[in-house]
Amino acid sequence: MPPPSIRNAEREKSSAALGSVFAAVGLTTFKILVGLMTNSLGILAEAAHSGLDFVAALMTFIAVCFSSRPPDLEHQYGHGKMENLSALFETLLLLVTCVWIVYESVQRLFFKLEVVDASLWAFLVMGVSIAIDYSRSRILYKAARKHNSQALEADALHFSTDIWSSFVVIVGLAAVRAAEILPSFHSLKRADAVAALIVALIVVHVSLKLGKRTVQGLLDQAPRHLGEQIKKTVEGIPGIYDCHHVRVRPSGPKLFVDVHILVDSKQPLEGAHELTRQAEKAIRQLAPNADVTVHAEPAR
Repeated sequence: MPPPSIRNAEREKSSAALGSVFAAVGLTTFKILVGLMTNSLGILAEAAHSGLDFVAALMTFIAVCFSSRPPDLEHQYGHGKMENLSALFETLLLLVTCVWIVYESVQRLFFKLEVVDASLWAFLVMGVSIAIDYSRSRILYKAARKHNSQALEADALHFSTDIWSSFVVIVGLAAVRAAEILPSFHSLKRADAVAALIVALIVVHVSLKLGKRTVQGLLDQAPRHLGEQIKKTVEGIPGIYDCHHVRVRPSGPKLFVDVHILVDSKQPLEGAHELTRQAEKAIRQLAPNADVTVHAEPAR
């Protein structure tokens, strides 16, 4: 059984991910109903975005639960890569949604004019959306930083992006409302479609950024400069003459660090072991909770 600290971390991560699932369900349902009532493409685009957020949040919850499983004979480095796969899946979902949003926006801008009802309900749903998105993003970012979870960070990024896209939709609805009140601003009736396009561009930008980090994680790209910091820190320990073959491998929220050190070949085995222990401790100060392997070699 894992120690209490690990069980608490798993519980906190699962709780944050599950809260996002419920929030996404509520937001998606509310936006779909109001979007159909008002015929607002901007709100329907946001509903589609929130719908994919629900799928992504559900995938994040599953990934967080699965990645916490201990290593086994077939997965000797654990199951942390499940979080990276979850983030990649979220990215692909968001990009597919953007294709539909862009298509519908172009249709409404150049080929057909849909009447949008910029009623109080339309503004209300977007206001509620911003409040919930802000709350969820703060909770998820806090949990992601605390537990170094890429899956939770991806989920937080989704909710924080929703805040900005919701503001864009509100501006579009306000422009449509102005066109209804002031006939001279008739051209603003298409502002809702423009707002939907801007939402799509925001989502594409975030998706590509997230996709890049996800692929880097799947390809075992080490955190920048961490290898250099480990080498410099370990070589600063008295009795260690050199640190080489430094390898850092991320797997979800965890890091695996392998290093080789040169020590005095004439000292007792206990002395060499103590130096490897000091090296492990120094590395964990740079990468907390890392799985560290130190191989001692005799200095020639």
